[in-house]
Amino acid sequence: MKVIKKVIILVVLIILSIGLLIIGNGYDMYKNALEEMPLDQKIANIKEKENYIELENVPKMYIDAVICVEDHRFYKHNGIDIIAIGRAFVNDVKALRLVEGGSTITQQLSKNIYFTQDKNFTRKIAEVFMAFKIEKNYEKKEILELYINTLYFGDGYNNLEEACEGYFNKSLDKISDGEAILLAGIPNAPSVYVPTKNPELAQKRQTQIIYKMIKYKYITKDKAEELLTEACN
Repeated sequence: MKVIKKVIILVVLIILSIGLLIIGNGYDMYKNALEEMPLDQKIANIKEKENYIELENVPKMYIDAVICVEDHRFYKHNGIDIIAIGRAFVNDVKALRLVEGGSTITQQLSKNIYFTQDKNFTRKIAEVFMAFKIEKNYEKKEILELYINTLYFGDGYNNLEEACEGYFNKSLDKISDGEAILLAGIPNAPSVYVPTKNPELAQKRQTQIIYKMIKYKYITKDKAEELLTEACN
């Protein structure tokens, strides 16, 4: 019995040591990123882009779809979503690798502007530290606006306006609600969900978002039926 207790204690100590090492490395990555370019300068550079789109010019249906599918508790957390992280942790343990991150919109913004898209625990920790800093210095509306302006929509389209013109031959203010929802689903995996390459998968993703929007009460069932009909045509 004593041997088993010693083994358990040893295993716990090893896990804690590894965890502390990863946290330390993540913090170093976060600090190094800020030393290379402070957050305020990074944000200023994004806003200076010629194609920067202010949130007031983005269709509400697109904004609602993005929040719903990416981070439906966006307005309730301070940078990280403990519930989503817990769910992701369970799935990662089951898979014995980092398959799900539980990232909030703020964490994704951190990744988009500072870090690589590679999945590893050190980067995830750095992303969390950066998310806290962003939430401390910027309001939710500005965070969401910045996030939308750092997305990639596949087929070489680096912003929402380009994606509207490229996929639908329309300006952003002319797209339909269904098209807005389809666009909201692309950045999660552009190589998979671009409608020009995988129209069936793009439509499936669009449908998934519509059902989530019902679940989280962003749209009514009647509106969903209308959107599903549009998606199938």
